[in-house]
Amino acid sequence: MSFHITLTPVLSIIAGVLILIYPKILNYVVAIYLIAIGAIQIFGL
Repeated sequence: MSFHITLTPVLSIIAGVLILIYPKILNYVVAIYLIAIGAIQIFGL
């Protein structure tokens, strides 16, 4: 049995948990998430 985990859903879960724990850092989490997703899409990671 093999698991294939992509990076985008993992980043989404981490961002969601951080927002739940520390709601004041919402702007930073969203900014970092968008930059990471953009980099992933551009470089095809």
